[in-house]
Amino acid sequence: MRTLGILWILYGVLRWVSALGAYLYYGTLTVMFGALLNRVPNPFALMDLFHIFLVCAIVLGIVAGLVSIVAGLALMSGGGSARGLGMLAAFFGLINGPLGIALGAYTLVVLVPVSARNQVT
Repeated sequence: MRTLGILWILYGVLRWVSALGAYLYYGTLTVMFGALLNRVPNPFALMDLFHIFLVCAIVLGIVAGLVSIVAGLALMSGGGSARGLGMLAAFFGLINGPLGIALGAYTLVVLVPVSARNQVT
């Protein structure tokens, strides 16, 4: 579990770096998206939706990074909440790119109890 905890901490830092990058390049991303909107009927509504999406993506990156780091620390310490936090971090990881999918799927396989895997409904 120590290695899995280290991977989750590294992944959490990566999520924070990506959220920071989106925040720092907010203006550039806005200009780039706005350049695509020169032939649509209502570009202002789409630009408002883009701003909402970008803010949500930044907040999700910060929250997922925090959950990942806390889950990594819990997995390394072997505390009682390690399983629940690890599964929460795994679900956050599954919604973000190939690295998150791989780490989240592996974590779910490791943390789901064997009795739950053997039950057939």
